[in-house]
This record gives sequence, structure tokens and C-alpha cells, in this order.
Amino acid sequence: MLEELKRRVYEANLSLPKYDLVRFTWGNVSEIDRESGYFAIKPSGVEYDKMTPDDMVIMDMNGKKIEGKYEPSSDTATHIELYKAFADVGGIVHTHSIYATSWAQSGRSIPCYGTTHADYFYGEVPCIRCLTKDEIDADYEGNTGSLIVKEFIRLCKDPAAVPAVLCKNHGPFTWGVDAKDAVHNAVILEEVAKMAYLSESINHHVQAAPQEVQDKHYYRKHGANAYYGQK
Repeated sequence: MLEELKRRVYEANLSLPKYDLVRFTWGNVSEIDRESGYFAIKPSGVEYDKMTPDDMVIMDMNGKKIEGKYEPSSDTATHIELYKAFADVGGIVHTHSIYATSWAQSGRSIPCYGTTHADYFYGEVPCIRCLTKDEIDADYEGNTGSLIVKEFIRLCKDPAAVPAVLCKNHGPFTWGVDAKDAVHNAVILEEVAKMAYLSESINHHVQAAPQEVQDKHYYRKHGANAYYGQK
């Protein structure tokens, strides 16, 4: 079981440089096995082209290392908080992809300007506030995860409908049903971030897509009455 989990997480991590979402050792992917309560995550600071499936680190939900010769990603505590709060999430990705991170550094949520965005994210992708000094000093990574959860509750965001967030002055996190799905959402997030930037560059007065357009495109792919794709 754990060997297969490590293989999937290894392959998902290798997708990050493949899709040009990271440089050097930036970023990380994890996937959880809900039955055991263990998750696999990228080791901290190890270059992608030097990793093997056996290098993935197995952790429990208390932050204890179960298996692995390396230390886990420094963002592990953020992943734990998201797994604890979002029960349907099976995989998590953190990158510093250029366009999504630029929106995060600007402190701006990504508006839904068109149907590409609406197909995957219901409404804007939120950019949440910076952590306070006390939050940073107490538990930077853990409090990053806690803040994401609190802000989704405050904003009435469904993590299944908006599987992404921007952390101000930091970067994006995405999630999905498994690691592969979380990577897919990270790729889409980067593309819609780029499209939104270009849309504002072309038209400084661009407006969000009409709500009825957003609804149509989101719900034709998601929910009980979805009809996009093959049965």
C-alpha cells in the first residue's frame, strides 16, 4: 500500500517541473491514504531529477515521520491542516508558479473573467491575508493551513468547488481527490492566472464574466446535472 502511495506521489511531484510550475527544489505534492491516516510527501530540498519513489516521506496526521530517510517538505504542517479540515481532499500541491504567485504577491484574488476559469473554479480564487507576526512565530506552516481553512469558512467557499487558494506574499496551494488531480488543478490555476493578467493588460476595465455564464460553465461539468464529457 505505502509503496504504491509513494510511487503516485513521486510521479505527481515530477509533473511539477514537467508543466513548468517550479524551479530547482521549489514546490511539493502529497497524497493521503484516508484508511491508514498516512500521507506521502516530497522530501525537503531534494532536486526533482535526483528523486526516486523511495525518497518520498511517509507521515501521519500528527506530523510524525513513519518512514523515509529524508526530512519531509517544510510545508508538511500546512498539508496536515488541510487534510484535517477538508475531508474529501486526497492530494495537495504547493508551487511558486509565476503567474499565480504574482497574483499572490500582489495580494489579489483572481477574478473569473471567462469560461476557462469557470469550468474549474466557482467564482474567484481567493487571496488570503498574510499571517501576523505572532502566527508566524508560533507555527508558520501550521498556521498557514489553519488560516486557509478559516478563510474558506469566512468566505463561504466550498473547497470542492474552489480547489485553490493564494497565500498573500507567498504562493498558491491547490488540492484534489488525489495527487494527480491536485497537480491538474495547479496547472489550470496557473493558466487562468495568466489569462486574467493578460485580460487586465489588454483591457484595464475588464469585468468578471456574467454570473449566468459562470454558473452554466461550472455546473455543466460539476454536480448532479453535469453533462460535459462522456458517460
